Amino acid sequence: MGGDQDNGHTQATGRRALLGAAVLGAGGAVLGLPGAARADGTRPAGRADRGLKSLPVPTIIGHRGASGYRPEHTFGSYGLALDLGADVVEAGDLVPTRDGHLVCRHEPEIGGTTDVAAHPEFAGRRTTKVLDGVPTTGWFTEDFTLAELKTLRAVERVPANRPHNTLYDGRWEIPTFEEVLKWQDEQTRKRGRQVWIYPETKHPTYFRELGLGLEERVAKLLRKYGKDGRHSPVILQSFEPTSIQRLNRLVDNPLVVLLSSANSRPYDFVAANDPRTVADLITPKGLREIAGYAQGIGPTVDLVIPKKADGTLAEPSTLVSDAHRVGLLVHPYTLRNENPFLPAEYRKGSAPDGYGDVLGAFEKYFATGIDGVFTDNPDTGLLARADFLAG
Repeated sequence: MGGDQDNGHTQATGRRALLGAAVLGAGGAVLGLPGAARADGTRPAGRADRGLKSLPVPTIIGHRGASGYRPEHTFGSYGLALDLGADVVEAGDLVPTRDGHLVCRHEPEIGGTTDVAAHPEFAGRRTTKVLDGVPTTGWFTEDFTLAELKTLRAVERVPANRPHNTLYDGRWEIPTFEEVLKWQDEQTRKRGRQVWIYPETKHPTYFRELGLGLEERVAKLLRKYGKDGRHSPVILQSFEPTSIQRLNRLVDNPLVVLLSSANSRPYDFVAANDPRTVADLITPKGLREIAGYAQGIGPTVDLVIPKKADGTLAEPSTLVSDAHRVGLLVHPYTLRNENPFLPAEYRKGSAPDGYGDVLGAFEKYFATGIDGVFTDNPDTGLLARADFLAG
């Protein structure tokens, strides 16, 4: 990807120095992260690494698995992410059933990610609810028992961008979080390396108001499987800071606050009449506050490098350096291969399912010093990392 002015040895040294500074500064002191990664992204041999510091930098996180190639939040997508080499798998976005089980869906509304509309026995469940202030029509996990949800099958969420993924519609059921925790152990044994997961609590204020609080359920399962410790291979994330604060009191896992657009307000802030926006959270003061209860932030890529009015990239913000200064790692979201999801200058043609210059886009974001990135295409991310570190 373009953007670097130097070439050869000077360029490579500068890139490694940038990554080293990201993890060896204040962030490294708080997180205990080791120095710069080798060209393959792995840590130098001979270290007794544990927890977060065992992860390569920049970390390649399979967004909802390998969702560029399989319907998201299925074991097909999760397993492929590992096959492709993802360092961490985002398994999954956690929402509850009516009988209190946690399942993995992008949203509680499942009309776009399952075949529920093809089940006449559930036609009467279609309804309109206000989800975080937004009227939303469809079928909701909290209106189904786990047994009922297990009769459904996953489908591709964005078929216009990923028509080839529809080949796998109907193949996989909806996984539970408990099944994911068991799968994690099985895959760790099978592959001979620690498998990491990165689940998210979805709409926690909404569900708490329904009597289906997420954090306690997450903590109970993590304790059951011995994965609630500081060095456990489970990173927890949420767009609601109070959910992360609640988890901080319940478990010792690494915690990450997700951050949407600068002018948005986390819904827990809306519910509590807290006037702050994401713009307030990404100030030095806001980041210091987050560092008091979390180990990282997961900003939208537009907070790392804003876009101009024409959709091309502007100059990077100071967010990465500001976060590192207070000891927070930075895992932005989401890089995808298809044209509509890329900055304008990295698109090739106008086909909605056509691939653009995503390798160039990865390089641009890596150059900001981010600690990792969520991507729907882990194999592409790994190639881009190898190119960047070898640069």
